[in-house]
Amino acid sequence: MSEAQSQKGSSKPQTPATGAGDKQQDLVPRESDFTDNKAYLLTASSQSGMNLYDHLIVCLKKILEEKPSNVVDIFEDISKEGKRARFASNVDTVQNQYERTTEVAKAEVQRHLFEPTQGDEDEEEMDSALPNLWQTAYLFEQGGVGLDAEETYRLWLALKELEKQHSFEQLRFWGKILGTEGGYYIAEGLLKQDEIDAIVEEEAKAAAATASSADGSKPEQAGADSAADAEAAGDADEEPPEDPIPKPDFKPPPVVPREDAGSGVNRFVYFVCSEPGRPWTRLPSVTPAQIQAARKVKKFFTGRLDAPVVTYPPFPGNEANYLRAQVCRISAGTIISPQGFYMFDEEEEEDEEGGGRDNFVENPEFEPMPVRELIDPSLSSWVHHVQHVLPQGRTRWWNPAQKRDDDSVDDEDEEEKEEMDEPQPEEGPPLLTPLSEDAEVDGNQPWTARLSSQLLPQFSVAVLSSNLWPGAHAVAQGSLFENVYIGWGHKYATENYSPPPPPPVLLEFPSGPEITETEDPTPEEEAALKAALAEAEEGAEEDAGEEEEDEEEDD
Repeated sequence: MSEAQSQKGSSKPQTPATGAGDKQQDLVPRESDFTDNKAYLLTASSQSGMNLYDHLIVCLKKILEEKPSNVVDIFEDISKEGKRARFASNVDTVQNQYERTTEVAKAEVQRHLFEPTQGDEDEEEMDSALPNLWQTAYLFEQGGVGLDAEETYRLWLALKELEKQHSFEQLRFWGKILGTEGGYYIAEGLLKQDEIDAIVEEEAKAAAATASSADGSKPEQAGADSAADAEAAGDADEEPPEDPIPKPDFKPPPVVPREDAGSGVNRFVYFVCSEPGRPWTRLPSVTPAQIQAARKVKKFFTGRLDAPVVTYPPFPGNEANYLRAQVCRISAGTIISPQGFYMFDEEEEEDEEGGGRDNFVENPEFEPMPVRELIDPSLSSWVHHVQHVLPQGRTRWWNPAQKRDDDSVDDEDEEEKEEMDEPQPEEGPPLLTPLSEDAEVDGNQPWTARLSSQLLPQFSVAVLSSNLWPGAHAVAQGSLFENVYIGWGHKYATENYSPPPPPPVLLEFPSGPEITETEDPTPEEEAALKAALAEAEEGAEEDAGEEEEDEEEDD
């Protein structure tokens, strides 16, 4: 038994004897590991500045205080709430931390349109130059053209803001021209006389400043010219040269003056903005040269008024001038009204110088036409009430051959030449000309007339769409009518646009014996020429002697 017990006892593992020093050696690495791990948990984040150790303390404290059920399932939510509680923003709301969307940016631009201002209630009682835009928008909606309700409301608020900035007699929404980078909302207004006079004075000062800068831009050249003139005058006292340098008699054609603000193509003033709520910009007055150049080029708008217009032939101005020229052309060809709505004033006499009448008044006895007559294929129920733009670029023809105050013509030949080269005056259709006289567009009708609905024709709207300027529309119902243009600002063409070729090369000077280069004569030819000249001189002397003898005998 003793051996068994000894064997049983010997099977038990014997623990080795350890001292106090060994216990300290096992304890030291455990404390160091704990210290390192805690330091790792206390490491702050470079983004939020938080550390995991404090965050776990917050989460555990919240769990022990609230003791929710299924804590393992909602631990992520508790962690998010703990982070959100410690979040400190430098702005008012958390939403401002996100990037602004297009809608938010547009809302910030248009915010001031919806803010009430003092005096709005008083202005409602006053007469407004702005027509009922909602009424015309309803007509456009029935005809399937125009803008949507939201955009129309923002545009109406922007037009009301424009009306407060200027004194208008008339103000309306002209249309919208699209561009590659942005569009233009265009407002057409008829200013009162005091503002028109201010614009005329401003343009006159700008023209004078431009002329003075052009004269003083080359003082060295002016000095050189004066010195050359003085030298030429000194040489003239001596002897004229045998072969004087020919001087060209070419005179550049006179510059056609533009029509003043408030008359002709500049009768109306146009304001544009890129978005309702942004500032309105007045377009400059258009010149005949810009209208003539706009008829020869075709270029998309960019949406930036200061953008250069790089075309051939070159356009004299930037995109603001090109936009103004296109608006003038579109208005002259597409703004129409029902026959009889306007009439000429009987008291006003027709201009004797030409150009016809340029003013009209509303007909108080106008009777609305049925919509069936307004869409008659003959188009005789509609008339143009904007003056036609002549090829010269004006509504009234200006005679380029007329004598000016600074011109002094003393030569009778030049006067006869001017009388012979008197240009023919340009004429165009007068105001209130029916659409039936419009020229066809490559064999097609210039206008397309239709009803907005065939189901209820008695309540439908008459819609006329221009085929010459796609995007121009006119709607009418009863005594209400309106015009609008929404397009790219280009005229219709059957073929793709191709820039015109450069002008032909100038011809050489006509050849003749006086300028033809000849070969040098041989010595024999020179001797023969000298002998012939000597004989001719001797014969002339003999003839002169015989004449003197005859005279003496007669005496």
